[in-house]
Amino acid sequence: MSSLEVPINPNFSSGPCAKRPGWNVSVLKNALVGRSHRSKESLEKINKVIADIKTILDLPKNYEVALVGGSDTGAFEMAMWNLLGHKPVEILAWEAFGNDWITDVVEQLKIKNTKLVQSDYGLLPNLKNICFDNDVVFTWNGTTSGVKIPNGEWIKENRKGLTLCDATSAVFAMDLPWNNLDVTTFSWQKVLGGEAQHGVIILSKRAVERLEEYNPPWPIPKLFRITKEGKFQTKIFQGNTINTPSLICIEDAIDALNWVKKIGGLKEMINRSVNNLKIIEKWVANTKWIDFVAEKKETRSSTSICLKIVDPWFILLSNEDKSNIIKFVSEILAKYKVAYDINSYPSAPSGIRIWGGGTIEKKNIELLLPWLDWIWQKAKIKYN
Repeated sequence: MSSLEVPINPNFSSGPCAKRPGWNVSVLKNALVGRSHRSKESLEKINKVIADIKTILDLPKNYEVALVGGSDTGAFEMAMWNLLGHKPVEILAWEAFGNDWITDVVEQLKIKNTKLVQSDYGLLPNLKNICFDNDVVFTWNGTTSGVKIPNGEWIKENRKGLTLCDATSAVFAMDLPWNNLDVTTFSWQKVLGGEAQHGVIILSKRAVERLEEYNPPWPIPKLFRITKEGKFQTKIFQGNTINTPSLICIEDAIDALNWVKKIGGLKEMINRSVNNLKIIEKWVANTKWIDFVAEKKETRSSTSICLKIVDPWFILLSNEDKSNIIKFVSEILAKYKVAYDINSYPSAPSGIRIWGGGTIEKKNIELLLPWLDWIWQKAKIKYN
């Protein structure tokens, strides 16, 4: 066994992600367990979460925020089912979740006027020729590829269509151009280190106007209904959730948001994530057997930091052999309580995925990296 120091917190999963530093179960002691989510006290807590999200993210005053079911997936599908079909659609995809949205639009909603703008793992698609007369669907940060959109300059301000952005691994970690985003979704299980199954949907005034002027031709499940008789259901965006949220998870979200405010808000959350990436960048630059999946530095994610194995002997192996080696690496690191859940996404290039969001302490990243060198030497001896 190595004599290296073990990270204080071995949780490097890309979702659900590590809790904030210092978290323990006692922060949930005031959760309104056994109470109705419609009670005055519960609504106050839900609305506190909504208000804190608006304040910390500095959202435009006329933007609406609601908590919805089904995590980020539920929130984003809610947006697509309610808003798409009014105009042609362009979908940008460069990794697994973007491809999921293609499946929804093409195979489920069956929108005929759909243009796919795709690229392989490691690259962004061409953003220069997007037609914003159409509705544009995209992820901001590729959680499975570690490739992010660097800025919002490519989005036209005078667009006729809507922009629908899945930003689940970007919100609270990256600077987002809110005025250019008509729909944004995320889940607090990512950057905030919250619990799963709760999604957040953010709507611009333009998105609300679309909801009231357009009636989709397909059925809308109850969980997705944010209009009634052609009117925007404001109450859903005032804490009256469509279905029952977990009041334990609400309490946990309050704690996470309080922590964000305490450490310095959004700016500090972004700084913490960027600094985690810088540590890994320095290590990768001096390590021959590994590299970033993202081929351009400006597109490297600071949250879902995806690395590929580039050791010559490893590259020549079959996909099955590569997968077995990554499994060995992950199992040994977990056995020694160094790192949990850092294997790459199944459809991504074989390698390692390290969460670098703001709940991850810089010291833990620094302690992890020597272990990666150690385990790779073990793997090389065993399999090469």
